[in-house]
Amino acid sequence: MSSGAAAAAAIAWIDGPGGGRWGAPGQLSVPLSERGLSLADGLFETVLVEGGRPHLLEAHLQRWCLGATVLGLPPPPGLERVLALAAEAISRSGIHTGALRLNWSRGDGERGLDLPAAGAARFWLQLSPCRPSFHPVRVIISRLERRNASSAISGCKTFAYGASVLARREACEAGQDDALLLSTAGGLCCGTTANLLVRHRERWLTPPLASGCLAGVMRAQALALGLAEEASEAIEPAQLQAGALLLNSLGCRPIRSLAGQELGAVPEAEPFWRQLLGAG
Repeated sequence: MSSGAAAAAAIAWIDGPGGGRWGAPGQLSVPLSERGLSLADGLFETVLVEGGRPHLLEAHLQRWCLGATVLGLPPPPGLERVLALAAEAISRSGIHTGALRLNWSRGDGERGLDLPAAGAARFWLQLSPCRPSFHPVRVIISRLERRNASSAISGCKTFAYGASVLARREACEAGQDDALLLSTAGGLCCGTTANLLVRHRERWLTPPLASGCLAGVMRAQALALGLAEEASEAIEPAQLQAGALLLNSLGCRPIRSLAGQELGAVPEAEPFWRQLLGAG
């Protein structure tokens, strides 16, 4: 996602005594005992802010809550609290188009994996300038990383993005923009930070959740509107030739080429993405 040329600087807030603290992201901190830092033991959501308001926030919070249940975390903050903090972040920063990241961790803990006492969860957020991206991308299929179709963690948006970082680095070293990840169950699964849609006649196909892909909010919009459907079989790399998109809450990017080979053109990505956004 492009950061845009907005003059406004990112702003952050972290919960704490007296109602929390506001500041620049580089000025606020968490303790070294924070499990989100030491063990990636937490969840996050990235919400589009456009026109001075967060979009599809309820859908993001619903996924947040489902992920907390899977990880055994306390329920994260609800809609009223998040809306109030988002409005204050927008007002304080002057950012009317950006990315709002919501973070919910298990909080402080001792060394090792043993769970801390109940009630230790920690909440913080960050609002950064960012404009939706619709630029075509050049991709490879990662040889280093796969999505684990058998892992419950694959269905949660956790802090653990090491595999995506490694795959993106692999793509950059190959002179490309991004990487697609295969599923351990077979076939293509997703991009490093986005769901995959593949053109099939007059519709879009997306890998099923059983592949290990994340239940993306915009993916869910496309399915609900009947603009996409889950593939009944594994999506193979050859199917990208008909055209493909990488879709998430911050944009919709056509895949221009795979390992240097040009792919079929697709309709303009932005109108499709805005149709999904507007239906929320």
